[in-house]
Amino acid sequence: MQKYPLYLLFFCASWMTISCQNKKTENKTDKVKEAMETKQNKSEEEWKKTLTPEQYYVLREKGTERPHTGEYNLKFDKGIYTCAGCGSELFTSDQKFESHCGWPSFDNEIGEGSKIKKIKDFSHGMIRTEIVCANCGGHLGHLFDDGPTKSGLRYCVNSLSLQFKNDTTKVK
Repeated sequence: MQKYPLYLLFFCASWMTISCQNKKTENKTDKVKEAMETKQNKSEEEWKKTLTPEQYYVLREKGTERPHTGEYNLKFDKGIYTCAGCGSELFTSDQKFESHCGWPSFDNEIGEGSKIKKIKDFSHGMIRTEIVCANCGGHLGHLFDDGPTKSGLRYCVNSLSLQFKNDTTKVK
């Protein structure tokens, strides 16, 4: 007879947990819509025509490529990294460093905050800072405060969200 109150208590606790998570999901959805309101007014169909399916998954659906698979993870040539969605210049090769995390990492961005938006991200049971292109709203990756350089920052970026422009004129 005492088992029923325990089941009832478990059921109520489970229901409350699920209902709280649904509210978090609604707030997250609102933030995604807010992040995508940018200078680029392309429809999702237009994005699908201009991006590869993999780029679309990362830039528009906030996906993540597998670690150690990206084209730019271990690339250290001189140049500029641009957004694969719109071409906006985001990072220089001088800002790139090897973080051993499996994704391209940068310690700063071009333009001191004007090129990349930072958005609180509560997905996957974590609290992180998502980074998106300020021009087109494309998901780039996440920002962490565990970088080994002076800035203390690590912009952890998906290679699929980037393009690289070689700069052979800058030789240091």
